[in-house]
Amino acid sequence: MLFYRAAVDLLRSTLNYVAGIIRRHRKAIGSVRRRLNPGQQALLVLVYLRKGETFAELGAGFGVSLTTAWRYVEETVAQLTARSPKLDQALRKAARDGLQYLVLDGMFIHTDRVKADRPFFSGKHRVHGMNVQVIASPDGTIIGTSGSLPGKSHDLTAARVWGILKALERAGILTLTDKGYQGAEGPLVTPYKGKNKPDSQKQANRAHARLRGPGERANAQLKSWRILRKLRCCPHKAGQLCKAIAVLQNYELARG
Repeated sequence: MLFYRAAVDLLRSTLNYVAGIIRRHRKAIGSVRRRLNPGQQALLVLVYLRKGETFAELGAGFGVSLTTAWRYVEETVAQLTARSPKLDQALRKAARDGLQYLVLDGMFIHTDRVKADRPFFSGKHRVHGMNVQVIASPDGTIIGTSGSLPGKSHDLTAARVWGILKALERAGILTLTDKGYQGAEGPLVTPYKGKNKPDSQKQANRAHARLRGPGERANAQLKSWRILRKLRCCPHKAGQLCKAIAVLQNYELARG
């Protein structure tokens, strides 16, 4: 196997942040002596999430076995996920921050084909994958992400399953969505459907799209972490990975 030097487009403070989490976790469980120190383990995990490299490539690059690389990633992702705010907590903070509205959108994460492929195949995207719901502020900052459901799931169904609609109703924050959420209860605003709409509805749809568009950048921010462009692990880990990456992405934006 050939080796080469490479870079990861993340801040040094993000590496220090993850290394601090690992260091405290090791101390808490009494596991101090390991092959990689906390900083090296943090770098390994960030490379995995940001660049989407395989465990075999990570193991070779960092001088550890494939199993050890997998264990390091699993451990750190779990610690990051635990720092993801609960939905009600995140919405209360959004209300305190005075956000006029939020944006709710579904994100489809492409996965490898699995044996029980029917629930995971999306007729819309024509590939196998998972559905994750993303709530964002008007400027695209990630407020929260849901767990994952098989790609066949409708966005409205997923929002109901994860209790997002009820949480938004409790928070009382106006939320803009696309046409896939029509018929939803709560403070959701969807564009008008139909081809032969009157001019007033067309203008309302254009205004709705202008307001919702910047908020949908949250999905692009998540997909900038290449592991979410195509998962090669268990598809049900998509939700956990999204929560961990949302923590890191928001940290990057706050320090950048």
